[in-house]
Amino acid sequence: MNAPRLLLSLDDALARLVAAAAGHAIDEVETVSTFDALGRVLAADVRSALDVPPADNTSMDGYAVRSADVAVAGAVLPVAQRIPAGHVGQPLQPGTAARIFTGGQVPAGADAVVMQEQCEALADAGGGMGAVRVNAVPVPGQWIRRRGEDVQHDSVVLPRGTRLTPQALGLAASVGAGTLAVLRRPRVALFSTGDELQMPGEVLRPGAIYNSNRFTLRALLQAGGCEVQDLGIVGDTLAATRAALREAAAHNDLIVTSGGVSVGEEDHLKPAAEAEGSMANWQIAIKPGKPLALGRIRREGGSAALLIGLPGNPVSSYVTYLLTVGTALRAMQGMPTALPAGLPLRADFDWPRPDRRREFLRVRLNDQGGLDLFANQSSGVLTSAVWADGLVDNPPGQAIARGDSVRFVPLAALVTR
Repeated sequence: MNAPRLLLSLDDALARLVAAAAGHAIDEVETVSTFDALGRVLAADVRSALDVPPADNTSMDGYAVRSADVAVAGAVLPVAQRIPAGHVGQPLQPGTAARIFTGGQVPAGADAVVMQEQCEALADAGGGMGAVRVNAVPVPGQWIRRRGEDVQHDSVVLPRGTRLTPQALGLAASVGAGTLAVLRRPRVALFSTGDELQMPGEVLRPGAIYNSNRFTLRALLQAGGCEVQDLGIVGDTLAATRAALREAAAHNDLIVTSGGVSVGEEDHLKPAAEAEGSMANWQIAIKPGKPLALGRIRREGGSAALLIGLPGNPVSSYVTYLLTVGTALRAMQGMPTALPAGLPLRADFDWPRPDRRREFLRVRLNDQGGLDLFANQSSGVLTSAVWADGLVDNPPGQAIARGDSVRFVPLAALVTR
């Protein structure tokens, strides 16, 4: 009888995966318009070309004053000027006020802004700007946003390795960056193995199943900013698998496969990968999931593409991708690779029979601030991944009782890391 294989911890597997992926780092740099940089990864720090804000300005509509001129509530000051946003006023003379609007530059000499709700405008019969009765005593500095309060000139606002979100693009624009230096997108080839697989829309033959993994994994790669070459379904033969690997390696940084990473007679990925390069089959101590393959496929010229083989069960493939492929892609782009730490939240369920592996339970945040558990945690139940908005990262052998604190990792934090 064969001895049981030693399971590799997820942390050890990720450390090996990161080391391998770092050897396939993407270093080609492109310059793109900030308008078109969503989802790209910065190849260089973005530094501010100016202070933000560039001058002291008001955060309220109201009146700019010298606080010394309003020693008591009810003081009346003539309005000497009007300062809309985008205009620069004149220095404020003692004993006067300036009508000012949100974003307007605070004139020299003023040291406070009094919001208009605390003021009373007094008309000028002669048609001038009139006066204002200030009904509150101002504190120096109130309602003033100071120059450089948000960003200081030449400071790094977005470091190299940042994936550009909508708010990051707004920040880049706010410091004058019209273009950004980004890494080229990762090129990833994707295929599934298995004669039992058919595409949606076809009449399902006996013994066959629709290929859901192809759609899930392609979408995950696209959400991660990758260019995807979809090689479809590869038949369960050594020759077909070798041909697919050669085609995949030719122009891609990474090859992701689904299925065929076990040790059955119809699992041809390992011998095919060994013929075209190298591959190791791992058994990782996680659930769902366990089988994972890591290899390198040679290409002409002596370089190679990285290969990651995922399990075939839909939820196993999905969760394993989030933990491993997502991490590898980050390593290839010089990004931080640690998994999200998770949030301590209350379990509103019981889990009395934990697995000896580290479990990732599909859960959803409820209206009471706790977590509900999807009833069927089978690795083939893809509805659980659609229903869930996160995973409980549960240590090996850890039972959960209702009311316990557990570690919640939002799916959104994993999908677009």
